[in-house]
Amino acid sequence: MMPDVDGVKSICGGPRLPNLFPFYKPMSDSRVEQLLEDIKLVSVARHDLVQEVRSSILGLNDRISEQVKYGGILFSADQPFCGIFSYTHHVSLEFGDGAALPDQFKVLEGTGKQRRHIKLFTQTDVVDKCVSHYLGLALSASQKA
Repeated sequence: MMPDVDGVKSICGGPRLPNLFPFYKPMSDSRVEQLLEDIKLVSVARHDLVQEVRSSILGLNDRISEQVKYGGILFSADQPFCGIFSYTHHVSLEFGDGAALPDQFKVLEGTGKQRRHIKLFTQTDVVDKCVSHYLGLALSASQKA
């Protein structure tokens, strides 16, 4: 394990990415904002978790766009690469072509031909399940497609 930017060790084998955009407030369409408000009404904790993952995704690249689709938020940078969905007891980070991603840390779930997901129950899961690592892989893979 290597220390990350805050001196906290990461099980992912590399430093956790710093928040490169600490004052970044994503511009969003009203459908995304409405979905976020709906999630917040049901669970503030899940809303905060969605917002943390969403900020990580939008901070990867300035070309990333978001839209509400299939009951969640889908993210694209030329090509779609992931989505966030809030469920009753967890938040799911979905990768449409996740089966093609190397699962070095054994956190991807699913057995279908293409899709894989990471279930997040708390904000510590974002670091513990190496979300930044998998987001980077998914974005890179989508740009090669």
